[in-house]
Order: sequence, then C-alpha cells, then structure tokens
Amino acid sequence: MPNAELQRITSFLSAFARRQAARVVDLPGGFAVYDDAFAHSRANNQVVIDGGVDCEALPAIAEEALGHLPHRLISVLDDEVALACAEPLIRAGYAHSTYLVMLHTGPVPAGAPAEEVDLDAIRVPLTRRWRDLLPDVGDEVVRHLVDRREARRRGAGIVRFIGARTPDGEVASWADLYLDPATGTAQIEDLITSEAHLGRGYADAVLTTALRLAANEDCGARFLTADAADWPRHWYERRGFAVIGHSHCFERG
Repeated sequence: MPNAELQRITSFLSAFARRQAARVVDLPGGFAVYDDAFAHSRANNQVVIDGGVDCEALPAIAEEALGHLPHRLISVLDDEVALACAEPLIRAGYAHSTYLVMLHTGPVPAGAPAEEVDLDAIRVPLTRRWRDLLPDVGDEVVRHLVDRREARRRGAGIVRFIGARTPDGEVASWADLYLDPATGTAQIEDLITSEAHLGRGYADAVLTTALRLAANEDCGARFLTADAADWPRHWYERRGFAVIGHSHCFERG
C-alpha cells in the first residue's frame, strides 16, 4: 500500500489536472482533460487514469477520448496500474516513460534568494528554450507551450512562478510552485535554467526559494516529479529529495 504522503500527492496531481482543465469528461478509471486554447499542449489535452481500469480496454478508451487530436497522451498515476497497462498500450503503439515522485525529506533551506515573477518576465527565455528543444515546430505551437502556464493558475489554491535573476535583471532560472495549504501539499514543477546561465547557482536559488515559500504556507509534503531516465533526479537527491513512488506516461503520435 502507498504511504500517506504518496496518497496525498496522487490526490493532489489528480485534482490539479481537473482544476486546470477548461473541460473535463469522466472516463472508466479516470478522466479526460481538454483546453482548446492550448490545443498543441499534450499536458492540457490528455487522459488521466487515477483509479482501477480495464487495461485491455484502455487503448480504446483513450482513442474515443482523444481521437480528434493528432496526439495521444495517457498519464497513469498509480504505479501498479501503470505496469499492468503497459503491455496493451505498447502493443497499441504507445511509448512508455516513467517518472519519479520525489518528496523533500531534508531540512528546509534558510532564506529566499529568488523571487516571485509574472509570466511576462519568463516569456522570452521560456520561448527561447522551447525553440531550442523543438526547432521544427511552428510559432503557434511554441506560443501554446509558453502561454499554457496561465491555465496552471487554476490548478491549485496558490500558484506562483519563481525566478532567479542575473545582475542585469534577466530571469536566468525559473519554476512553478503549486500550493494547497488545506492539505499541506506543495509541488515544484518545470524547474528550468537558460542554457547561457547553467552552472551558476540560479536553479539552486529557485529551488531554495520554492521550498522556503512552501514551508511558510505549512506545506509539509513538498514534492516534484523527475524523469527516471534523466540526470536531474540525482541533482534533486543531493538537495534532499527522496523517491517515494512512480507515475507513468504513455504517448503516441
């Protein structure tokens, strides 16, 4: 059985997806979320499985829910359910990615060397970052991937964008912070540093500030998710995060 923190985090992730969405349709084992304003964003137009589901039927459930879109994205929040569903989804052409749910178990850092910023402050570096990652996509796709952060304001009771600035005032590193003081839960999401400013401590400043702000709101379950196959997981481990569970994504198209 999952521990209390993991149950709380899974409930938070499910609720955030529902609240962020412009439209929600309940499905067997979960729900589909849609936002036509950000049609190119897979995260805003996907199927979320947060309960038990008939794994053999899941590809057809997703096809019915997402058939009007050029992509398919299924997020499965429970590790056991995801592993059971992996084989039928892979047979249906989906690629499988595993994400670590990492809980902050170390001491809360003192101070807050970064600051809260608005979306306009990170729009230019975030646009540049997406263009580097996806050089072949059009302007509309990039705009949706940048502007979708506005929809995230609906996802939690308190949503803040945290940024660390260079001496010249440019935002060099940034992240989202989602807070639910009622349940004592906080998520740090999309911690990114501009290529030109890597290795200078800006990401540490953002993470330190996010953890401090979460603690100030009495959020004892401070967590993030990290790609199980990528290096940042080790960076987070060195900063007091420990793996307590897994979530999974299945993508096609």
